[in-house]
Amino acid sequence: MTMQNENPWGRNDWAARVRAPEKYNAQYRQTITGRYVDCASNGRGGTAFLHHVRGRVGRMDASVVRGVRGLTARWVREVGGGSTVVSGLGVWPLLGILATAADEPGRAELAEAIGVDAVGAASAAGELIAALDGPRDLRAALGVWVSDTLKLAESFDSVVPVAARGTLTGDLQRDKAALDAWASEHTDGLIPRMPLELTKDTVLALASALSLKTTWVRPFGEHPYTIDSGPWAGTWQWLSRNDPDLSTIRTYDDTSAGTLVTVTVKGEQDVDVVLGLGPQDAPAASVVPALVEAAGEPGADGHALLATARAGEELAPGLTVTPALWAPDVQLALPQFEIRAEHDLLKYKDIFGLAAVSTEPQDGGWFGGITPEPLWVSQAKQAVLARFYATGFEAAAVTAFGMVGAAAVTPKEVKGLRLDLDRPFAFVAIHRETRLPIVAGWVAEPTDRAQV
Repeated sequence: MTMQNENPWGRNDWAARVRAPEKYNAQYRQTITGRYVDCASNGRGGTAFLHHVRGRVGRMDASVVRGVRGLTARWVREVGGGSTVVSGLGVWPLLGILATAADEPGRAELAEAIGVDAVGAASAAGELIAALDGPRDLRAALGVWVSDTLKLAESFDSVVPVAARGTLTGDLQRDKAALDAWASEHTDGLIPRMPLELTKDTVLALASALSLKTTWVRPFGEHPYTIDSGPWAGTWQWLSRNDPDLSTIRTYDDTSAGTLVTVTVKGEQDVDVVLGLGPQDAPAASVVPALVEAAGEPGADGHALLATARAGEELAPGLTVTPALWAPDVQLALPQFEIRAEHDLLKYKDIFGLAAVSTEPQDGGWFGGITPEPLWVSQAKQAVLARFYATGFEAAAVTAFGMVGAAAVTPKEVKGLRLDLDRPFAFVAIHRETRLPIVAGWVAEPTDRAQV
């Protein structure tokens, strides 16, 4: 299987072609038809964590950021207990492409899921991937593989904004090896395999890949830490540090999970990770979406919290006022963690707008923008990883759809804030400027036992 990768206009010229497609159409037609896609619309009517990105993404349409954030929050409300991680950002571009390509009623369902109009959704998906592939610590890619047996609609190239295209040869072992290689290449080996199972009936595969590697502005110290009792009993690899930046810690009183404490761990480039602790015994289904939603809001920061606080006072879940050595600071301690998860998105058909388009059409097809033949989504899966350690953070996600057809005031005394994440907490990796969530998850228990 071969992939066509050379873009005659350069990787950073995507948005210009979307804004003024007529400028490029003639040149496009003079190149190899189908190699490069003009993105213009075809007019078809624990603890939680989060990570953030900045850079070229800062110029992204605010409706896309809201759409990704909303999709992520709705998804994590439905994910069961235990440590997990999801990437709504990995799913959103694929749903956007399908929305533009789809016929009703799937078109309306997909548009509702992504939060933007279906007409421009494929264009928005292409711009999103192009923007994400610009920051220094974040990579993104789209790929599509099509069987020669599938008759493509004339609108295919304008609906599927994928510059790298391959062929499904029908040799399942060979095709799977090629898709696995693509997933590994575009995640720096963090996700070594495409999460699809190819069958003889698969005529189209559409995938996105995200990978992130960042280092902390202020690294953590490492040490073994023993918890004597409770669900986290044991000796774990623990991380701790002091940060003089009081603005990194915030509280939110009126979230869907109740009072929420967040702390931002800043990366050196474009991405930060925000950790969130909710009330005792608050489940992941309430804390993680609350963190995703709160991450873009100001909250009360450490300066305001210390202005009137007394030493020893507990200000919020897990957050206490503690003596500081020289100047006010934020003392943070948490377990090192690595979480891998695989998700079957068809278990959440209503969330992703896949209810109609994942059933075999009785008359005609669901995706007239892709093919005049019957075509439906038979698989929708995601493999995702998040790794938080002393010097940095890594995350990656590969999402794939398989489709088949028929054919403040300084206090007098020196005080600091201490947050111990020694029970389940949430996390989200966030693009710093836009507050776009990249991956979000829940640490139900530590993952790395200390070597003692």
